[in-house]
Amino acid sequence: MSEFPVIRWNEAGEEKSARWRSEKKIPPPKHVLIADDRMTADRAFRLASEGNALLWRGDFQNARQLLHAIIRRIDKKPQKRKAKKTTSTPAEAFHLHRLTQSQRARTLGMLLLPFDADHSIPLRRAPDARQACVDVYGSSTGPYIASLRELLGMIGAYEWRKNGVNIPALGAYIHPHYGVFAPIRNEYVALVSKTKLPESIKAQSVAFDIGTGTGILAAILAKQGIQRIVATDHDVRALNCARENLTRLGVIKQVDLVQTDLFPEEQASLIVCNPPWIPARPSSPLEYAIYDQENRMLFGYLNRLSSHLLPGGEGWLILSDIAEHLGLRAHDELLVAINNAGLQVIDKTDVKPQHSRVFDGNDPLHTARAAELTSLWRLTIK
Repeated sequence: MSEFPVIRWNEAGEEKSARWRSEKKIPPPKHVLIADDRMTADRAFRLASEGNALLWRGDFQNARQLLHAIIRRIDKKPQKRKAKKTTSTPAEAFHLHRLTQSQRARTLGMLLLPFDADHSIPLRRAPDARQACVDVYGSSTGPYIASLRELLGMIGAYEWRKNGVNIPALGAYIHPHYGVFAPIRNEYVALVSKTKLPESIKAQSVAFDIGTGTGILAAILAKQGIQRIVATDHDVRALNCARENLTRLGVIKQVDLVQTDLFPEEQASLIVCNPPWIPARPSSPLEYAIYDQENRMLFGYLNRLSSHLLPGGEGWLILSDIAEHLGLRAHDELLVAINNAGLQVIDKTDVKPQHSRVFDGNDPLHTARAAELTSLWRLTIK
């Protein structure tokens, strides 16, 4: 039990404590108050905004409604600041957006639930979320406290895992696990499926999928007839997810799954990488698929690519230019990095994203999203 931090509170004049669980590695709140069905949304919002956690003892569905009421109050606040001067650069808008989202998440994470040792929730009208909790937390050895918002995220992820994401390029579904980036933007998958394989594949049919995640690009390469694919990831959860998907798709015999940071210790004719697209610091373990601090994965891939390519081989880099439109990466920075790594560009194919935020004029980052392109860069050794 020492691996879990402890949350402490006073209830009915008695000091109590329990284990605290947070997949985002958030420390337990220091101030905990007991709340139930009598608490109004305005009071809950005020207390949560002031840093007070609310341990719920009422009806579960009322807690869920209360959370939505707090969300409505948070989302109304920006409207009061319309008269203020807008940010002057896209980068400032991005950092302000992240700060706002962080503060929002902190407040919404203040509504807490009790859990029994079997992951059941001892509240009226509580759902049976035991399997969703097992998928994320594993088996439990005692009661614990966690946030309602995190539970709802786990339930949502469990439904994604059950139902899957339709991938037209595969003609099949991919089932993401909790904490593994879901391939909901199909444009980059289509780019890989439509790009002609390098000629060197005919002589040595070996490819790498660097940072495989759900295993989707490894599956695309396998469906294209590549005999052996090495799919790497540093995250055990991602490797388990990839294994399940590749097995379901019937291509697992073509794929070796390897836990490592970027490259395996060999060479290939084709090396594919879809790194996180935004060079910013992740604020939780779940954000590592979105944010690549200081371009660590991107530049790590480029700088080590040449030593892992077989003669005549190609490296495919799948990358959005959203970072450039946000002012987080200079427009020539990627080309300079490619050149400094001893690589040259054979070809570049662009596609316009079609996800909903591209067309949402109320999105704080709408200007950057509207200009965004997703590209597949075909690279080779100079």
